Amino acid sequence: MSVFTEETRVRAREIIARYPADRSRSALLPLLHLVQSEEGYVSPAGVAFCAEVLGLNKAQVGAVATFYTMYKRRPTGDYLVSVCTNTMCNVLGGQEVYDTLTEHLGVGHDETTADGKITLEHAECLAACDYGPVMTVNYDFFDQVDPQAALGVVEELRSGGRPQPSRGARLCTLKEMSVQLAGFADEREGAVADGVPGEPSLRGLHLAQQHGVSAPGFDRDAPIPSKAEADAAAAKAKAAEQAKAAPAAEPKAVPAAADKPARSAEATASTAPDVKAPDDKSPEVRAAETRQPTADTAVPDAPGTKVPVDGAAPTPRDAQQAEAAGAASNAPAGDGKPAGDTATAQDRNLREAESNTDAATSSDRGSQK
Repeated sequence: MSVFTEETRVRAREIIARYPADRSRSALLPLLHLVQSEEGYVSPAGVAFCAEVLGLNKAQVGAVATFYTMYKRRPTGDYLVSVCTNTMCNVLGGQEVYDTLTEHLGVGHDETTADGKITLEHAECLAACDYGPVMTVNYDFFDQVDPQAALGVVEELRSGGRPQPSRGARLCTLKEMSVQLAGFADEREGAVADGVPGEPSLRGLHLAQQHGVSAPGFDRDAPIPSKAEADAAAAKAKAAEQAKAAPAAEPKAVPAAADKPARSAEATASTAPDVKAPDDKSPEVRAAETRQPTADTAVPDAPGTKVPVDGAAPTPRDAQQAEAAGAASNAPAGDGKPAGDTATAQDRNLREAESNTDAATSSDRGSQK
């Protein structure tokens, strides 16, 4: 019997419907949040549920569920309390905050209190160094905490209260948070609030105002030139600057091409003609030409490169036929099995297993006789 309610199944179908029919496995991440909102963690039953509704195997689902730390693999408390113990917060007292909570709650990293209220963990970084030391409750921030402030927060949580985070809306439980991460609105009153920036975030702005520093003015309605127009304008400005800075002098004679020593094939280890580097092409174009060269694609003269010169270059039609033949002999694997897995090996193993079974059965009958 499934542990998931019909409401969860309806929501699962709604999540899957957000994605194209041939890309339904993209719904796996919000589906994992959905099953976590039902049980408080991603259980083996949750993995099986996601695999069932998406047509995947459990190994594929488990690989994703174990990769991201937001998916909990064992029962988690109503409130996940995370204390940053990374360098900045550690210097400011983060480790002391964590040690105080560990001793007070009687649990260690990734452990849950006996009443099921709080799961404690130390975090490597919570991305709020300017507010350190920081602590989060279900990923909502409590800034610049000290041991006593952290104790006050967890005691209020254990008594049934929901302390207000330093920034953002009111707290919610881990299951309520998972519903939101699955892509559904939080219907609680006051669940959505506009946070305000804290003083550390505004420090740069205040310093700029204090010292009269401001960004240069710009016209919001100014037309945006194309890349070609911008390059032409930049080249024109550069030429004008060089003409202004260069002193008047006699132009130097440019040696003729015949005066330049020719590089031999032995010196360059290549028989290809010299080709100017395509600096005027974008990296994307150059990469595409490298991956799929044609008879018209220029070949750079690189040391160690041997370019065959005997025989005509393949025509585009020949290249297309060769590419089609290669693609036909290397069919991509579908979502249901790993790349490179074909039915040939599976059929062979099945035949061998059946023949071994038949042989063992015949041997048993002979022994019985």
